[in-house]
Amino acid sequence: MERKMEENTVRDVETGSEAGGEDALVGNVNKLTVSPPGYSGAPRKGHLVFDACFESGNLGRVDYISEFEFDLFIRPDTCNPRFRVWFNFTVENVRETQRVIFNVVNFSKTKSLYRDGMSPVVKSTSRPKWQRLPAKNVYYYRCPDHRRNYVMSFAFCFDREDDVYQFAYCYPYTYSRLQHYLASLERRNLPYLQREQLGLSVQQRRLDLLTITNSDHLSPEREKKLVFLTARVHPGESPASFVCQGVIDFLVSQHPVAQILRDHVIFKIVPMLNPDGVYLGNYRCSLMGFDLNRHWQDPSPWAHPTLHAVKQLIVQMNQDPRVSLEFYIDVHAHSTMLNGFMYGNVFEDEERVQRQAVFPRLLCQNAPDFSFSNTSFNRDVVKAGTGRRFLGGLLDDTSYCYTLEVSFYSYMTAGSNAPVPYTEETYMKLGRNVARTFLDYYKLNNLIKDNRTTHIESPELMPQTGNGKGNGTGRDAVDREREKSQSIRR
Repeated sequence: MERKMEENTVRDVETGSEAGGEDALVGNVNKLTVSPPGYSGAPRKGHLVFDACFESGNLGRVDYISEFEFDLFIRPDTCNPRFRVWFNFTVENVRETQRVIFNVVNFSKTKSLYRDGMSPVVKSTSRPKWQRLPAKNVYYYRCPDHRRNYVMSFAFCFDREDDVYQFAYCYPYTYSRLQHYLASLERRNLPYLQREQLGLSVQQRRLDLLTITNSDHLSPEREKKLVFLTARVHPGESPASFVCQGVIDFLVSQHPVAQILRDHVIFKIVPMLNPDGVYLGNYRCSLMGFDLNRHWQDPSPWAHPTLHAVKQLIVQMNQDPRVSLEFYIDVHAHSTMLNGFMYGNVFEDEERVQRQAVFPRLLCQNAPDFSFSNTSFNRDVVKAGTGRRFLGGLLDDTSYCYTLEVSFYSYMTAGSNAPVPYTEETYMKLGRNVARTFLDYYKLNNLIKDNRTTHIESPELMPQTGNGKGNGTGRDAVDREREKSQSIRR
């Protein structure tokens, strides 16, 4: 489908209707050729062709400003015009050495890491690995020409005429990618991994549940420790999927720590809580425009079926006297802060408050990108419908509920003022370090007594120097934490 841009008006070839305002954006551009105003005839090289009609794609409109400049409009979340953050689109029919400025003109957020050096990611058909654009080519500012919205402008030079270029807000992690990953795990026939379909989304996509445990080592008489983890309730927060995959990769590995954890703990993981939103290229909402992380108190089986299914399962397990639901962690990505960090709940009981702080402190010792100083505990009214807040009130006082956040952009390490941009691999590394921290926690509290060697670790998983924001460094700090916390028991 080809459309022509002139005087900021878009004519939809299929409907014949005209829409000149941002509020009219309801679909993605589809092989949209942008030619100079008044031009007719076959498109020439350099008449850019934009497309976002693919999985997790998002670009609602393109305006031709000049041969070198284009205004781009994010398509709002389906059924919810409030959220305009995620973008993901391709550009082709480029001319070699063609230089352009793209202005993303209708962000719904005022604060953004683009002010702090973040930049979009790009890849092309001949260079399929995502990379961040140079920060010096990116500008973020409030623009009087666009309702005083914040605009992110970036300069780019196309260098290969036959390539298709793809630009995105952050590294995409699609529903299909998850399905391929889970299928590859299933093909390994691991005796300690079970995959099941917990339910279906509104558009009939799978809601997957993984159970990771060595059932042969679980005593029927003994209470079963259970850790529950969810990710991608907010579909545009793609780093959460890389973190979640890192957790899974570690837990199914032959690493000694993973083997001990499987022998003592049941891990339940829902890797993608909002598959429709992810597929559609939304930032915050489901197909029907709901922020699912505000509906935990009373999810509808028809409007929020994935959330309803997960809540039902957690409530059911919590009522089972043979199961101790010890942790609930919901993984997110943060658009204004650096590092990984956690949100927890506020309690009147000071001893419970101190116990809740132990896991983030231990994680700070294992993960150089995790910040305990950014970790906070709150009871904001606006967060009442979140998984962390709702389950924190539902579960008993021996359970811990956290939101794990990771920056869309970067982290700061100890002794450095230079941010280190996250990559897909370093997001997954944070997930692996989250997983291994469970053993530190359980050994600290004498809940796992296992003398098998656990120090045979690859360098990436070795205890790292803290980020200057926790207490102490490495395994010595875990020992000090153990000494301070001897009174902490379940």
